[in-house]
Amino acid sequence: MAKDIETTPRAAPASDPLDAPFPSKRMHVNLGPSHPAMHGTVRAEVELDGETIHGMKLDIGFLHRGFEKSCENVTWTQVFPYTDRLNYVSSIMNNVGYAMVVEKLCGLEVPERAQYLRVITSEMHRMCDHLTLVGAMGLELGAMTVLIYAMEGRDLLWDRLTELCGARLTSNYARVGGVTRDMPEGWDEKVRASLDRTAELVEEIDKLLSRNRIVIDRTRGTGVISAEDAVDYGFTGPALRATGVTYDVRKASPYLVYDRLDFDVPVGSNGDNFDRYLVRMEELKQSDRMVRQCFEQMKPGALASDDRRFVLPPKPEVYGTIEGAMNHFKIVMEGIQVPAGEAYAYVEAANGELGFYAVSDGGGRPYKLGVRAPGWNMLMALPQMLEGQMLADLIPTFDTINMIGGEVEQ
Repeated sequence: MAKDIETTPRAAPASDPLDAPFPSKRMHVNLGPSHPAMHGTVRAEVELDGETIHGMKLDIGFLHRGFEKSCENVTWTQVFPYTDRLNYVSSIMNNVGYAMVVEKLCGLEVPERAQYLRVITSEMHRMCDHLTLVGAMGLELGAMTVLIYAMEGRDLLWDRLTELCGARLTSNYARVGGVTRDMPEGWDEKVRASLDRTAELVEEIDKLLSRNRIVIDRTRGTGVISAEDAVDYGFTGPALRATGVTYDVRKASPYLVYDRLDFDVPVGSNGDNFDRYLVRMEELKQSDRMVRQCFEQMKPGALASDDRRFVLPPKPEVYGTIEGAMNHFKIVMEGIQVPAGEAYAYVEAANGELGFYAVSDGGGRPYKLGVRAPGWNMLMALPQMLEGQMLADLIPTFDTINMIGGEVEQ
């Protein structure tokens, strides 16, 4: 679908007598929301002069579900499945960020083993997220083999997460005060084996893409944003680090047990599509390191706080004592009674800083719940990043900012 918006006659160069003046027209072309390159159901109205982008208007809202208002109408614990559906490719990090803000309001200490399990599952989901991005980018640049390798690695990790929490995508694994369940017997060894295979696949992807002439020509120098502009827009995560800014929540404001782990924060220098790809490729290796360190450091222990005001009692108490049954009934039916106040907590999600702002009036439901989604800021910058670029450059740029409709539109 296209419509004419202006007519600009352009005379042929005087030095070429064979060419005649030919009137050209700029067009407005709609891409999306049902376009395979527009991930996350977003519409881009692109102003084109030939194949050069001269302007872009973004239209979101096709996936909007009213996240914040939905959460304000259920109990604090019932919010967890809603958080799964923000960035649904790496949902456990959403669970953890939300759990942390409620724990901050409640003054809850999370047991050490639960903290390690949160980090393990978060980093595995980060790898799933990055593999999805790299695979999709490879496919859309013509390298279908890359998608096959990336999906094999992602599915291996998703299989392990399924064994732990019962779901591949919407995990619903974290809880206020801890996590839902412990590792199955032998699970750590299966995860290590899956990481070994995934590392081999990442190495194959690196060989296929990182020195590929076509990929380099399509990504280097395209979708560029400076470090100053990225900071002004509020970029975080790999897209910010690709500009050379070394900001990572796990280092700047360590949470859970990240301060006990040895890992590097990869950064780029050009702020283009190629650097955003390279940063994520290196982060895949760093997440692998962190998961293995967690297995080495983790010790047996509790999976959740024993504060019965906020955490469900064990099943034997529920079935065997009147106090346990009443405790369970009150928490399930009325919700945990979170002390009145407000708090903000944030984590380093796959796309950047994911923050939750919660207000409690002392009742069993959030009075107000706000989300700071990392994808929103990067989507705002997309028109600037693509102005003067070719239409084909929109594809890898949209890939490397990793717009996820669930978190952008909430």
